[in-house]
Amino acid sequence: MVCLPSRRGVAVFTGRVSSPPVTKAQRLVLWIAILASFVSFLDASVINVALPAISRELGGGLTTQQWVVDAYLITLGSLILLAGSLSDVLGRNLILRIGLIGFGVTSLMCAFAPTAGLLIISRALQGIAGALLVPSSLALITSSFDQKARAKAIGQWTAGTTVAFVAGPILGGLLVDSLSWRWVFGINVAPIAVTLYLLGVLNVRDVREKGVRIDYPGAVLCVLGLGGPVYALIEQGNYGWGSPMILGPFTLGLLCLAAFIWRQQMAKQPLMPLDLFTVRNFAVGNVATAFIYAALSIGGFIVVLFLQQVAGFSATLAALALLPVSLLNILLSSWFGSLAGTFGPRWFMAFGPILGGIGYLLMLAAQTPVNYWTQLLPGVILFGVGLSATVAPLTAAILSSISEQQSGIGSAVNNAVARVAGLLGIALVGLITGKQLDLDGFHRGLIATALLLILGGVVSALGIQNTSKEPGVHTGREPTTK
Repeated sequence: MVCLPSRRGVAVFTGRVSSPPVTKAQRLVLWIAILASFVSFLDASVINVALPAISRELGGGLTTQQWVVDAYLITLGSLILLAGSLSDVLGRNLILRIGLIGFGVTSLMCAFAPTAGLLIISRALQGIAGALLVPSSLALITSSFDQKARAKAIGQWTAGTTVAFVAGPILGGLLVDSLSWRWVFGINVAPIAVTLYLLGVLNVRDVREKGVRIDYPGAVLCVLGLGGPVYALIEQGNYGWGSPMILGPFTLGLLCLAAFIWRQQMAKQPLMPLDLFTVRNFAVGNVATAFIYAALSIGGFIVVLFLQQVAGFSATLAALALLPVSLLNILLSSWFGSLAGTFGPRWFMAFGPILGGIGYLLMLAAQTPVNYWTQLLPGVILFGVGLSATVAPLTAAILSSISEQQSGIGSAVNNAVARVAGLLGIALVGLITGKQLDLDGFHRGLIATALLLILGGVVSALGIQNTSKEPGVHTGREPTTK
């Protein structure tokens, strides 16, 4: 998945507010939060460019490549909601330390994995550690800055983590080409060590919330509910849909997903409060998120693999191919966010994904031998503009539809939706492209990506409402908080 920092939270404010000077401790907190999230985001942005090299050394073809991505996303997407509860119960600093140490250890496990199977297991464990990092780092910011300074701090956190998405693939390509794909995981160790040192320097006592219950049954059902269908979608090409090896996990997974929804309805303190989805813009925005982020995952995955495995690009050049998307997002997303704040998010959320979908359709001009400048770059640029018009309005529409007190769980739910959508998108690649990614499979992947983006735009156009209501004021039942 092309996973963007804006998904983790965008604060939209108008007017100017005066903030008190930032203390040394607050600056330290900000650096800790940025570095802790940086490693998680870096792994999400760097992995695609290393997949062909991993498959050449460890074997397994497209199936192995899918699992290397999805093993991480299964545990990350299903446990990220649980991580918020653990931070409340056990303390943000403790959970952050556990996450950092776990991420460092599992990164080394990935770097030294001798087989594809052990790499996949290590990636799943790495996802568990990654799930602890982002919620805890954001919670550290919100607990250390008052309301006036918090917006600026979150903006600086977002800007800092953006570096991971821009530099990650390029750095990964250079490491793959000059050293080995194993260094893609090894580079995590240095920022983790620095962050742990800064946490020791900060030396603050943890604050533990009283009366918070952790929904462990919900977490188990969520992991099984996602893991079963994803396993079936990836492995169906090897066993066939009629095999008990496919039907069993697929059916069990769907039953667990249904049980997870029931559990969230019945639990006193659910991981995912379903009442949030009674708010129209929150519900519609998350449906749009699912379509858009499934498309981003499929598109980023197939473009990088196609350029390396079919077009013969080096890992570095394949990473540079999508650099215009990140640069356009940095240059334009704030401007589009301001326009959406003035005119409302609806039409930006509508035309942005549709424009991005047209960009992917333009890439159907790709033939072999590939000419990136004429066959792919025009579509990449159009997609980048469309994505820039989408991200900030989408996040703002979702978070502004609920009260400030619910923004934490609302952001976590939206982040989980984006992660799970990316997970399912990667799982579907084999069905779309076939066992081997050739030119015809690449074209089918481009069409699927475009259709998902266009569907996201249509859902937004039909469902999102531009409203002047204050956040948290809704008709019907108010969403519950954790």
